[in-house]
Amino acid sequence: MNPTRPSAANAAAGSVETAKPRPKAKPKGKRKRTKANPSIAWARRLARSRPRLLDDTLDALTGIYGPQVWRRRLDPTSELILTILTQNSADINAEKAFVALRAAYPSTGVVEVHEPGAGWGGEGLPPGAAPEWDAVETAPLAELIDVIRPGGLGPTKAPRLQATLRRIREERGDHSLEFLGDMAPIAARDWLASIPGIGKKTASVLLLFCFEQPLMPVDRHVERVAKRIGLLAAKAPPDRAHDDFLAMLAAVPERTYETHVLLIHHGRAICQALRPKHELCPIRERCRFVDPKAP
Repeated sequence: MNPTRPSAANAAAGSVETAKPRPKAKPKGKRKRTKANPSIAWARRLARSRPRLLDDTLDALTGIYGPQVWRRRLDPTSELILTILTQNSADINAEKAFVALRAAYPSTGVVEVHEPGAGWGGEGLPPGAAPEWDAVETAPLAELIDVIRPGGLGPTKAPRLQATLRRIREERGDHSLEFLGDMAPIAARDWLASIPGIGKKTASVLLLFCFEQPLMPVDRHVERVAKRIGLLAAKAPPDRAHDDFLAMLAAVPERTYETHVLLIHHGRAICQALRPKHELCPIRERCRFVDPKAP
């Protein structure tokens, strides 16, 4: 045996590479939980704890106010301007301001018949064509303030009206808002709400009443009635209330119009702020304002 020649065992051992130590695995970070949608969470909780509350409310109110049938009441630009005029003003005063706009800036447009329905707080507009929006937009500010003075808050609302009309024209080339009917409801609401001075409520009014889009306007009457019954949480912020109703009505979006009209009408007729008429209320058995433990 040649002493300098390595044995087969040694050669085999020498051919095996020394295993490298594995790098330590980095500790896994905690997965971020997706934040739950508060409106969907509220709707689910309400369905579990107080089943059929919205259905029973609508059925009871329909029993005394009758079925509510949607119909367009104005063109969308007129609806928007009238709704802005109602902000912090009584509906009947907003009507006076809108009629004054028609008289001061007349157009040769189609005569519209205003049928506001049960939830409206005024008498309804007389038949007439929409104002000439170009003239409203370019009117001297002092003149426009004086024209809409019967509606209240003229110095605040006149520049808002002109800024709104200007924004629509700059974005679209004219003052028509008919294109909103072709958009998805939330996208249309977001487009309107991008205009300064227009929030979810005003945008939802236009889209619901002009296009029957399933968006729920929540004004002070709707909010009061809904919180008393328990459809909305007592401390729910007003801006979230619109989306809470969208979640509650997700399975029955076709009931959005009647929900709005019935609740607002009930708030004006029976569930008033200072002296609610409990003895006349058809939903008192389920109202948490009457009985904090109501089912």
